[in-house]
Amino acid sequence: MISREPTIERLATAKSLLLTPFGLDESHLTRALNEIKAHKVDEADLYFQYTRSEGWSLEEGIVKTGSFSIDQGVGVRAVSGEKTAFAYSDDISEASLLDAARTVRTISSAAKSARVKASANKIAGARSLYTAVDPISTLDSTTKVELLGKVERLARAKDPRVAQVMAGLAAEYDVVLVARADGTLAADVRPLVRLSVTVIAEQKGRREVGSSGGGGRFGLAYFTDAQIEEYVNQAVHAALTNLDARPAPAGEMTVVLGSGWPGILLHEAIGHGLEGDFNRKGSSAFSGRIGQRVAAKGVTVLDDGTIADRRGSLNVDDEGNASQRNVLIEDGILKGYIQDSMNARLMGVKPTGNGRRESYAHVPMPRMTNTYMLGGDKAPEEIVASIKKGLYATNFGGGQVDITSGKFVFSASEAYWVENGKILYPVKGATIVGNGPDALTRVTMIGSDMKLDSGVGTCGKEGQSVPVGVGQPTLRIDGLTVGGTA
Repeated sequence: MISREPTIERLATAKSLLLTPFGLDESHLTRALNEIKAHKVDEADLYFQYTRSEGWSLEEGIVKTGSFSIDQGVGVRAVSGEKTAFAYSDDISEASLLDAARTVRTISSAAKSARVKASANKIAGARSLYTAVDPISTLDSTTKVELLGKVERLARAKDPRVAQVMAGLAAEYDVVLVARADGTLAADVRPLVRLSVTVIAEQKGRREVGSSGGGGRFGLAYFTDAQIEEYVNQAVHAALTNLDARPAPAGEMTVVLGSGWPGILLHEAIGHGLEGDFNRKGSSAFSGRIGQRVAAKGVTVLDDGTIADRRGSLNVDDEGNASQRNVLIEDGILKGYIQDSMNARLMGVKPTGNGRRESYAHVPMPRMTNTYMLGGDKAPEEIVASIKKGLYATNFGGGQVDITSGKFVFSASEAYWVENGKILYPVKGATIVGNGPDALTRVTMIGSDMKLDSGVGTCGKEGQSVPVGVGQPTLRIDGLTVGGTA
């Protein structure tokens, strides 16, 4: 539900951190925005941010690094047509705010009268998807170090072949305040935590890696003994499995993708191509195809920023718009793109709550939140059993995509060779090559086991990184190209 009540509380927090200490109030924000509006612009906004972050890492049995940082600043933006002018400063003061405002307003050469009527401030509606907790303070330093030590002990106790254990614990407290030229005020208080586990196993001189981890928008108490053990089990299992892996066969074949994190392939191969800026410019393989069939029947893809506590979720996006549950592809038909304010205006549609930026020093653009495919009606065991000869990939490492052509390349970090419905042995070095729009049409079976990832995803675009979520059910895709080492 979208409400203004929680926004009022978050606004109070944001003002206490981002305005009051610097002698600023809402009148100063209005004055800065009016400076920009003295020239003809379509949109203008101020984005204040305070971020406190902490990280701990363990290697070779000891916590080797601990870091703590505080960053704060303001980004000032003016948009005229397709042009954007942007300035930012880590000095939050009236002088730097007005200086940035005068700098960005030059984007428009058509000056209006300097008499500008101020818009009455209105508080934006927002969601309440996570608590406004400071996760750094939810455990003391000693307990954080002990937590990482527990990861080390558990992993080494699992198997004598575990040769090395690395673990990292990160927490972030992020407070943002958005003031728009139309008078809208919005704020968010965003906690974010993550625990990562990497295990190296060794056998007869061969070394293999396995990794796991998770997190979300909550405090560090989420990492209970049971949760830590689950991550350790997954990482150790992956490393030991890869010790027995054989070279992967190559060629065109049936590929079954596991549920959860393999949705990263969906994120890269499909999700980026559905971002509004690429489609407005005509550079996406999905440009101009709304209403057309772009995937097999049964394929429904969503981008949903409204799932409670998820890493990719937002109460409001970085332009002050409430996050949304956006259906992008429904039963194989392309329904829409994800939008920020500028691309929505230029394409004649509404923003979808996907205006995101890495920090106050970056401009917003259309970005994914939690992108996933809905489940179908097939049991995952039935899907694997249907493979005559092919690959069953349950985990992925890196990948990349060419937005214009839709071509993608992904490396499987855990995969198995299957013949006549039986999993025969793990394989190593499998690379999945395909074309996103084409691959969607080759989906022949959709599992009933839709699962979101454990909370580890980070998405890069044009040099900016933001936290995201992915997910999917077990999927059978026919005729994908696998590059192998066999």
